[in-house]
Amino acid sequence: MTDRYMIEAYADVSEASRAAAEAIADWLVAGLAEDDKASFIATGGTSPGEVYDLLSTLPLPWEHISVTLSDERWVAPDSPDSNARLLRERLLVGAAAQAAFVPLWSDAPTAEDAAEIAEAAIAELLPADVVLLGMGEDGHIASLFPGSPVLEEGLDPLGGSLVIAAPKGEPAPPQDRLSLTLYALRQSYLILVLIRGEAKRRVIEEQEGRPIHALLDAAGETPVRIIWSP
Repeated sequence: MTDRYMIEAYADVSEASRAAAEAIADWLVAGLAEDDKASFIATGGTSPGEVYDLLSTLPLPWEHISVTLSDERWVAPDSPDSNARLLRERLLVGAAAQAAFVPLWSDAPTAEDAAEIAEAAIAELLPADVVLLGMGEDGHIASLFPGSPVLEEGLDPLGGSLVIAAPKGEPAPPQDRLSLTLYALRQSYLILVLIRGEAKRRVIEEQEGRPIHALLDAAGETPVRIIWSP
């Protein structure tokens, strides 16, 4: 434990997923108690699938909840690589299909144009009631990768942009992406970081200067819960 965070250790992926799903639900309900709407910033990748399966079964007032993504690959929404597709298949099903989904992707000529289009829509959702993030073994969050030419802009906690285009190529993956910035992510009431495996835990505990550490440093009064399982 440090003054910035505490890693919550769970026995396995199922327990960690349940803890994350319950926390998301609790904060959405709390948000709705204060307002007539709530917002959830979700993540893509393989880690959160079980979280979404559990969350979709909970009896929340989904019609008052908006869902968006922390980042998205610059691919069509029916692509297997699309994070939006993951949400449609794992979260926005059953009663949860009543939630309003706010995509980052749009049928714009370029990822940069799509980022400009998404900017206004994301602004309407902030401050978010709860954010769920994953983290790579390089310490990246959302699509804010170490070595990216847009990393400085993406990690500026006081920067003006909420959504940026992240170009493909080394050291980033071979796809253009859209990403919320640290400035956008920190405009939230709770941030959950879901990680698995010793390697990722060591990145957080034993390294510095990665995007995850920028998030921890800039979170301010926003609580960050790191949910870990082996």
